[in-house]
Order: sequence, then structure tokens, then C-alpha cells
Amino acid sequence: MRTTRTIRTALLTAAVAGLAATALPTAPAAAAPAAPKFLSAGQWPASLTPWSAGPVRKGLPEEGSVCTAGTIPAKGTRHRDFRTELDTGARQTITVAPTAAKAKALAAELRTALATCLDRLKEQEPGLEGVSRYHGRVNVEEGAHVYSIDTSYPEVGSTDIGLHSVGRDGRTVTVLEWGQLGDLDGAPLKGFRKTTGTAVAKLH
Repeated sequence: MRTTRTIRTALLTAAVAGLAATALPTAPAAAAPAAPKFLSAGQWPASLTPWSAGPVRKGLPEEGSVCTAGTIPAKGTRHRDFRTELDTGARQTITVAPTAAKAKALAAELRTALATCLDRLKEQEPGLEGVSRYHGRVNVEEGAHVYSIDTSYPEVGSTDIGLHSVGRDGRTVTVLEWGQLGDLDGAPLKGFRKTTGTAVAKLH
């Protein structure tokens, strides 16, 4: 919580300083670091209908990620949702950690959360089947890592594919999530890797 001075104290201080204060050269105020930049709608992999971008919002989304819920702190976090006119949607979450070491630890926790996500989903959803894959590193800044989670409910015949990535630039960590009906064969994995690289490079 910031400390404040009373108006009277501030006025007295200014009066005592007088002309001497104006005679001293004033140092420029340190500029606040620029906030990390988000992807634009057009930087996601092409879809059958155009992407639209929602506003950037502070904190965690009301509807948290299935895979990373409970891992990302609300403090220092912003997010943005994206959607198409059909069944494809996406989200970018950006967290600025207090230190690079804490950002590195957060990125590692997120990678673990994605790698173990399908197993946790199967425990929660009897009858769910699926395949989880790691698709390697994207060489950008401190690195990014790409995953896919292909799920289905054979009893009802539904299938869903999700692409996920975690990347870091210094103290800043970003998570990308993309999903639609279907399976991995119909997902733009190559395009998603490119989007991941763009997202991390664009942060700062």
C-alpha cells in the first residue's frame, strides 16, 4: 500500500524549497516498463472463418483452463480470448513474475501441468479416452514448448483436439491454448508452432 502525505505537509515542503527547488535540474522520471504485447487475431493459424479478438483482461479468466487451472497466479497475469464463427477458440495468458527465476519455475510447472493433463482428465471423467503428445521446443527467447491433447468420448462419438504451448522471455511467461472439434490430423500444428514463436517474440 502506498504511503501518502497530507496536503498541508506537501504545501509546506514546497514553500520551504522555494526557488532553490526550481533551480535544480530535474531528473527524468523512470519510465514504467512496457506491458507485454498480446497476439492479434490474425496471428493465429488460419481457420475456415476469421478470428476475432476479445479485450485484454486483468487476472485469470472466469472459466479457467482445464489443464493449467491452479498453476498460474492471478497477480501479474492478463489474458485474452479469441474465437471464430465456428467451433474453434483460443486463449493467450501472460504472467509477469517478480524475478526471472520465478518465471522459469512457473514455466516448468506449466509444462508439467500440460504433460500430465490427460491423466488428470481421465481420473475426473470416466469413459474419456485420448492421446497426449509433446511436439518439441520452439527456439525463441528462453524457449517455448508445444503439446497436443486429443480426447474423445466413444459412447457419444465426440472428439476434441487441443494445442497448448508455454514460452518465456525473461520474467514473462505466456501460455497459448487452441481447441476445436476433431482430431490431431485436422489441427494446424505447424501453424500453431509458428504462432507460439510469434507470441514469445512479441512479448517485449
